[in-house]
Amino acid sequence: MYMFIRKYTKVRSVADAARRAKSGVGQILRASPGFKSYYVLDGGDGVGVGVMIFEDRESANAANDKVREFVQASMHDLDLGEPEIIAGEVLVNINTEA
Repeated sequence: MYMFIRKYTKVRSVADAARRAKSGVGQILRASPGFKSYYVLDGGDGVGVGVMIFEDRESANAANDKVREFVQASMHDLDLGEPEIIAGEVLVNINTEA
């Protein structure tokens, strides 16, 4: 698995960004090959974090390009700024499934 983490530190409304991400980014990701899951969290004080998980690096990179284009075109009024991006292979995955 491969993970992209995008951290924005000056979001005017994380709740509004999350609502828009759920519909716009969600639509992009559901149509992306290799997509596994997506999370948005409110870190407080204008910090918003998006986490995308894919089966492999190639799928993650292709989807990330589409997500970046969507964010730049559709969320510019939220003054998100440039995100800090962390990406890499998932080394440990623990969940409740047997």
